[in-house]
Amino acid sequence: MKQNNRPSLLLLHGALGTLEQFDFLVPQLKEHFVVHRINFEGHGDAGPTDSPFRISYFAENVLGYMDEHGIEAANFFGYSMGGYVALVLAKNHPQRVKKVATLGTILQWNEKIAEQECQYLHPGKIKEKVPHFAEQLKERHLSGWERVVNNTRDMLQYLGVNPEIESEDWKHITCPLRFHIGDRDTTAGLADTAEIYQKTEKSELVVLPKTGHPITEADKDYLMLSLEKFFNEIKKTDLDDRAQKKNGSRTE
Repeated sequence: MKQNNRPSLLLLHGALGTLEQFDFLVPQLKEHFVVHRINFEGHGDAGPTDSPFRISYFAENVLGYMDEHGIEAANFFGYSMGGYVALVLAKNHPQRVKKVATLGTILQWNEKIAEQECQYLHPGKIKEKVPHFAEQLKERHLSGWERVVNNTRDMLQYLGVNPEIESEDWKHITCPLRFHIGDRDTTAGLADTAEIYQKTEKSELVVLPKTGHPITEADKDYLMLSLEKFFNEIKKTDLDDRAQKKNGSRTE
Protein backbone atom coordinates (compact mmCIF):
# COMPACT_ATOMS: atom_id res chain seq x y z
CA MET A 1 0.00 0.00 0.00
CA LYS A 2 1.60 3.29 -1.10
CA GLN A 3 0.62 6.91 -1.05
CA ASN A 4 2.59 9.40 -3.15
CA ASN A 5 5.24 6.68 -3.57
CA ARG A 6 5.80 6.56 0.18
CA PRO A 7 6.04 3.05 1.66
CA SER A 8 3.79 1.94 4.51
CA LEU A 9 5.42 1.79 7.93
CA LEU A 10 3.76 0.16 10.94
CA LEU A 11 4.95 1.26 14.38
CA LEU A 12 4.64 -1.28 17.21
CA HIS A 13 4.93 -0.11 20.81
CA GLY A 14 6.73 -1.67 23.75
CA ALA A 15 5.55 -3.42 26.91
CA LEU A 16 3.44 -1.20 29.21
CA GLY A 17 3.40 1.32 26.37
CA THR A 18 0.93 2.60 23.81
CA LEU A 19 1.12 4.02 20.31
CA GLU A 20 1.86 7.43 21.86
CA GLN A 21 5.44 6.25 22.45
CA PHE A 22 6.14 7.29 18.86
CA ASP A 23 4.65 10.79 19.09
CA PHE A 24 8.08 12.44 18.99
CA LEU A 25 8.96 10.62 15.76
CA VAL A 26 5.69 10.66 13.82
CA PRO A 27 5.87 14.19 12.32
CA GLN A 28 9.20 13.41 10.66
CA LEU A 29 8.24 9.86 9.75
CA LYS A 30 5.17 11.13 7.92
CA GLU A 31 7.41 13.07 5.56
CA HIS A 32 8.78 9.80 4.24
CA PHE A 33 6.26 7.04 5.03
CA VAL A 34 2.56 6.31 5.23
CA VAL A 35 2.58 5.80 8.99
CA HIS A 36 0.32 3.36 10.82
CA ARG A 37 0.31 2.57 14.52
CA ILE A 38 -1.92 0.53 16.78
CA ASN A 39 -2.42 -0.28 20.44
CA PHE A 40 -2.07 -3.97 21.15
CA GLU A 41 -5.15 -5.51 22.74
CA GLY A 42 -5.59 -4.54 26.37
CA HIS A 43 -3.38 -1.44 26.05
CA GLY A 44 -4.18 2.26 26.03
CA ASP A 45 -7.72 2.95 24.84
CA ALA A 46 -8.06 -0.50 23.23
CA GLY A 47 -10.10 -1.66 26.24
CA PRO A 48 -9.62 -4.68 28.49
CA THR A 49 -9.36 -8.21 27.17
CA ASP A 50 -10.42 -11.47 28.79
CA SER A 51 -7.53 -13.35 27.17
CA PRO A 52 -3.98 -13.24 28.55
CA PHE A 53 -1.31 -11.13 26.90
CA ARG A 54 0.66 -13.17 24.40
CA ILE A 55 3.08 -12.15 21.63
CA SER A 56 1.17 -14.37 19.19
CA TYR A 57 -2.09 -12.55 20.01
CA PHE A 58 -0.42 -9.18 19.43
CA ALA A 59 0.82 -10.46 16.07
CA GLU A 60 -2.80 -11.33 15.23
CA ASN A 61 -3.79 -7.77 16.16
CA VAL A 62 -1.31 -6.50 13.58
CA LEU A 63 -2.50 -8.86 10.87
CA GLY A 64 -6.10 -7.84 11.56
CA TYR A 65 -5.17 -4.17 11.25
CA MET A 66 -3.35 -4.83 7.98
CA ASP A 67 -6.33 -6.72 6.55
CA GLU A 68 -8.73 -3.93 7.58
CA HIS A 69 -6.57 -1.30 5.89
CA GLY A 70 -5.77 -3.29 2.75
CA ILE A 71 -2.07 -3.60 3.50
CA GLU A 72 -0.73 -6.74 1.88
CA ALA A 73 2.83 -6.28 3.13
CA ALA A 74 4.54 -3.53 5.07
CA ASN A 75 7.68 -2.34 6.76
CA PHE A 76 7.83 -2.46 10.56
CA PHE A 77 9.56 -0.46 13.25
CA GLY A 78 9.10 -1.92 16.70
CA TYR A 79 10.32 -0.61 20.01
CA SER A 80 11.27 -3.20 22.65
CA MET A 81 8.41 -5.75 22.78
CA GLY A 82 6.98 -4.30 19.57
CA GLY A 83 10.16 -5.25 17.76
CA TYR A 84 9.77 -8.84 18.93
CA VAL A 85 6.19 -8.91 17.64
CA ALA A 86 7.43 -7.70 14.24
CA LEU A 87 10.12 -10.40 14.16
CA VAL A 88 7.56 -13.08 15.03
CA LEU A 89 5.48 -11.85 12.09
CA ALA A 90 8.56 -12.06 9.86
CA LYS A 91 9.09 -15.65 10.98
CA ASN A 92 5.49 -16.86 10.77
CA HIS A 93 4.08 -14.63 8.00
CA PRO A 94 7.02 -13.67 5.77
CA GLN A 95 4.73 -12.70 2.90
CA ARG A 96 3.30 -9.84 5.01
CA VAL A 97 6.65 -8.36 6.01
CA LYS A 98 9.05 -6.38 3.83
CA LYS A 99 11.62 -5.12 6.33
CA VAL A 100 11.89 -4.94 10.12
CA ALA A 101 13.74 -2.38 12.21
CA THR A 102 13.85 -2.77 15.98
CA LEU A 103 15.00 -0.62 18.87
CA GLY A 104 15.94 -2.00 22.27
CA THR A 105 14.35 -5.39 21.66
CA ILE A 106 15.23 -8.43 23.77
CA LEU A 107 15.86 -11.02 21.06
CA GLN A 108 16.67 -14.08 23.17
CA TRP A 109 14.21 -15.22 25.84
CA ASN A 110 14.72 -17.75 28.60
CA GLU A 111 13.57 -18.16 32.19
CA LYS A 112 16.49 -16.18 33.63
CA ILE A 113 15.86 -13.16 31.39
CA ALA A 114 12.13 -13.32 32.08
CA GLU A 115 12.78 -13.40 35.83
CA GLN A 116 15.01 -10.33 35.57
CA GLU A 117 12.40 -8.43 33.57
CA CYS A 118 9.54 -9.40 35.88
CA GLN A 119 11.10 -8.56 39.25
CA TYR A 120 9.75 -5.02 39.26
CA LEU A 121 6.55 -5.72 37.30
CA HIS A 122 4.28 -5.55 40.33
CA PRO A 123 1.79 -2.70 40.80
CA GLY A 124 2.64 -2.39 44.49
CA LYS A 125 6.38 -2.06 43.82
CA ILE A 126 5.80 0.48 41.07
CA LYS A 127 3.61 2.62 43.35
CA GLU A 128 6.22 2.45 46.09
CA LYS A 129 9.43 2.85 44.10
CA VAL A 130 8.37 5.03 41.14
CA PRO A 131 5.03 6.69 41.96
CA HIS A 132 5.38 9.13 39.05
CA PHE A 133 5.57 6.17 36.67
CA ALA A 134 2.44 4.70 38.26
CA GLU A 135 0.66 7.98 37.49
CA GLN A 136 1.88 7.86 33.89
CA LEU A 137 0.61 4.30 33.51
CA LYS A 138 -2.74 5.31 35.01
CA GLU A 139 -3.14 8.04 32.40
CA ARG A 140 -1.89 5.78 29.62
CA HIS A 141 -4.12 2.72 30.19
CA LEU A 142 -7.71 3.79 30.61
CA SER A 143 -9.07 0.37 31.54
CA GLY A 144 -6.68 -0.15 34.46
CA TRP A 145 -2.90 0.01 34.55
CA GLU A 146 -2.54 -2.62 37.30
CA ARG A 147 -4.17 -5.18 35.02
CA VAL A 148 -1.76 -4.27 32.21
CA VAL A 149 1.24 -4.69 34.53
CA ASN A 150 0.03 -8.05 35.85
CA ASN A 151 -0.82 -9.34 32.37
CA THR A 152 2.55 -8.20 31.06
CA ARG A 153 4.35 -10.01 33.87
CA ASP A 154 2.40 -13.19 33.06
CA MET A 155 3.25 -12.81 29.35
CA LEU A 156 6.98 -12.44 29.99
CA GLN A 157 7.03 -15.42 32.33
CA TYR A 158 5.31 -17.46 29.63
CA LEU A 159 7.77 -16.17 27.04
CA GLY A 160 10.69 -17.22 29.21
CA VAL A 161 9.51 -20.83 29.00
CA ASN A 162 7.99 -20.66 25.51
CA PRO A 163 10.03 -18.24 23.37
CA GLU A 164 8.33 -17.42 20.07
CA ILE A 165 11.70 -17.43 18.29
CA GLU A 166 14.06 -20.29 19.13
CA SER A 167 17.79 -20.15 18.43
CA GLU A 168 17.46 -22.22 15.25
CA ASP A 169 14.62 -20.04 13.94
CA TRP A 170 16.75 -17.01 13.20
CA LYS A 171 18.16 -18.49 10.01
CA HIS A 172 14.62 -18.78 8.66
CA ILE A 173 13.89 -15.05 9.02
CA THR A 174 14.98 -13.91 5.58
CA CYS A 175 13.68 -10.36 5.25
CA PRO A 176 16.11 -7.44 5.76
CA LEU A 177 16.54 -6.56 9.44
CA ARG A 178 18.11 -3.61 11.20
CA PHE A 179 18.69 -3.95 14.95
CA HIS A 180 19.07 -0.62 16.79
CA ILE A 181 20.54 -0.88 20.27
CA GLY A 182 21.71 1.79 22.69
CA ASP A 183 25.28 1.43 23.89
CA ARG A 184 23.96 1.84 27.45
CA ASP A 185 20.91 -0.40 27.10
CA THR A 186 21.10 -2.88 29.99
CA THR A 187 17.67 -4.34 29.16
CA ALA A 188 18.15 -5.62 25.62
CA GLY A 189 21.95 -5.69 25.89
CA LEU A 190 24.47 -4.85 23.19
CA ALA A 191 26.27 -8.22 23.34
CA ASP A 192 23.03 -10.23 23.15
CA THR A 193 21.80 -8.15 20.21
CA ALA A 194 25.12 -8.51 18.38
CA GLU A 195 24.95 -12.29 18.85
CA ILE A 196 21.63 -12.50 17.00
CA TYR A 197 22.84 -10.03 14.38
CA GLN A 198 25.62 -12.48 13.56
CA LYS A 199 23.10 -15.33 13.19
CA THR A 200 20.86 -13.60 10.68
CA GLU A 201 21.68 -13.43 7.00
CA LYS A 202 20.21 -10.05 6.02
CA SER A 203 20.66 -8.07 9.20
CA GLU A 204 22.40 -4.84 10.11
CA LEU A 205 23.42 -3.54 13.53
CA VAL A 206 23.17 0.12 14.51
CA VAL A 207 24.54 1.18 17.90
CA LEU A 208 23.11 4.45 19.23
CA PRO A 209 25.63 6.40 21.31
CA LYS A 210 24.88 7.59 24.85
CA THR A 211 21.54 5.76 24.76
CA GLY A 212 19.86 3.53 27.33
CA HIS A 213 16.69 1.49 26.93
CA PRO A 214 13.93 4.16 26.98
CA ILE A 215 12.94 5.22 23.48
CA THR A 216 12.97 8.85 24.60
CA GLU A 217 16.77 8.62 25.07
CA ALA A 218 17.35 7.91 21.39
CA ASP A 219 18.71 10.76 19.29
CA LYS A 220 15.71 11.54 17.10
CA ASP A 221 17.69 12.84 14.13
CA TYR A 222 20.15 9.94 14.21
CA LEU A 223 17.32 7.39 14.44
CA MET A 224 15.33 9.09 11.67
CA LEU A 225 18.29 9.01 9.28
CA SER A 226 18.79 5.34 9.99
CA LEU A 227 15.12 4.44 9.47
CA GLU A 228 14.84 6.50 6.32
CA LYS A 229 17.98 5.01 4.85
CA PHE A 230 16.92 1.45 5.73
CA PHE A 231 13.35 1.60 4.45
CA ASN A 232 13.85 3.98 1.54
CA GLU A 233 17.27 2.66 0.54
CA ILE A 234 18.87 6.09 0.49
CA LYS A 235 22.43 6.14 -0.79
CA LYS A 236 25.18 6.79 1.72
CA THR A 237 26.30 9.86 -0.23
CA ASP A 238 22.85 11.40 0.23
CA LEU A 239 23.07 10.86 3.98
CA ASP A 240 26.58 12.32 4.10
CA ASP A 241 25.37 15.41 2.25
CA ARG A 242 22.47 15.82 4.65
CA ALA A 243 24.65 15.32 7.71
CA GLN A 244 27.11 17.91 6.35
CA LYS A 245 24.33 20.44 5.84
CA LYS A 246 22.97 19.74 9.31
CA ASN A 247 26.37 20.21 10.95
CA GLY A 248 26.99 23.33 8.86
CA SER A 249 23.71 24.87 9.96
CA ARG A 250 24.69 24.36 13.60
CA THR A 251 27.91 26.31 13.15
CA GLU A 252 26.39 29.23 11.31
